[in-house]
Amino acid sequence: MGNKIIPHLWYDDQAEEAAGFYAGLFEDGRILHVARYGPAAAQVSGRPEGSVMTVSFQLAGQSFMALNAGPMFSFTPAISFFVDCGSEEEIEDLWAGLGQDGTVLMELGEYPFSRRFGWVQDRYGVSWQLNLDGGGQKITPFLLFTGEQQGRAEEAMKLYVSLFQEAGILQVVRHGPEQGEEEGTVLTGSFTLEGQKFMAMDSGLEHPFTFTPAVSLLVNCAGQGEVDLLWNGLGEGGALEECGWLRDRFGVSWQIVPAVLDRMMEDPDPVARERVMEALLKMGKLDEALLKKAYGGEL
Repeated sequence: MGNKIIPHLWYDDQAEEAAGFYAGLFEDGRILHVARYGPAAAQVSGRPEGSVMTVSFQLAGQSFMALNAGPMFSFTPAISFFVDCGSEEEIEDLWAGLGQDGTVLMELGEYPFSRRFGWVQDRYGVSWQLNLDGGGQKITPFLLFTGEQQGRAEEAMKLYVSLFQEAGILQVVRHGPEQGEEEGTVLTGSFTLEGQKFMAMDSGLEHPFTFTPAVSLLVNCAGQGEVDLLWNGLGEGGALEECGWLRDRFGVSWQIVPAVLDRMMEDPDPVARERVMEALLKMGKLDEALLKKAYGGEL
C-alpha cells in the first residue's frame, strides 16, 4: 500500500459493498485486496467462516481498509475525510454520489472560507467534506475535537508530530470571539505524519458525537522498535486494547502493526495465514518476532 497510515473503517457487514461504492466515485478508485475470515477469527468474532473480513482499497492515491466486524460501533463526523476537488463538475459528481441516501451536514454552496464547500454523511454513515480547490483531487483525514475533547486539537497535533517521522505542524488558524467557541482554540489546523497530511479542528458547539473506533488509524510500522514507540507514546493516558488496537488520551483509535503483517495475511497459503491470526488474537501489543515465528515462512 502507498500510505503508511491508513484510515480503517469498521462496518457491520457492508465493507465490500462500501469499498466498491467509493471506488466507483473517486479518481483512481480501485479494490486492492479482499481477505476472508478463517476459523480462528470467525470463532472469536462470531462472523461466518469464509465471509469477507477486510477490503483494502485506494481512492485518489489514499489507501483505506474496510472491516466487517458487526454493529458494535457507529461512524460519526468526529473523523471525516476532507476532499479537495479540481473542478465544479468533480465536486458536483461527488456530492451527488456521496449524498445519495445520505445526510447533508452542511449544504453545498459558497462560504466565507470557500467558494464551494459541502459536508455530507454518506449512506453508510461515513462523513466527507468536499471543497473546490482546483488543484486536483486529494483526500485528507480530518479530526474534530468536540465535547470533553474540545480545545485539545493543538495538544493532539503536538503529541502526534512528536512521535512520527516526516512530521510537523503546517498551519494553525485560531477561533476568534465568535459565539459558542473558545477564543484561541483551533479553527483549522493542518499537520503531517510520515509525510501524509491531516487536519484538525476544535468545536465548542453542541455536538451529539465524539471519536469512536468506527474510524481508526492503522500504522504500518517498520519494525518492533517503532511498534513499541507508538504503542507507548499514543497509549499513554489512553486505553491499551487487543490485537494492536489502542485509544489515545483524546479518544482517537489507532492500530499499531508491523508492516510485515500485511504480507503474512495476504499469503496464498491459508494454513500460514491461520497460524498468524491465531497468534495475533492472543496479543495486546503486537510482537513481530512471535508473528514471524507463527508464520514460519520467508518474507
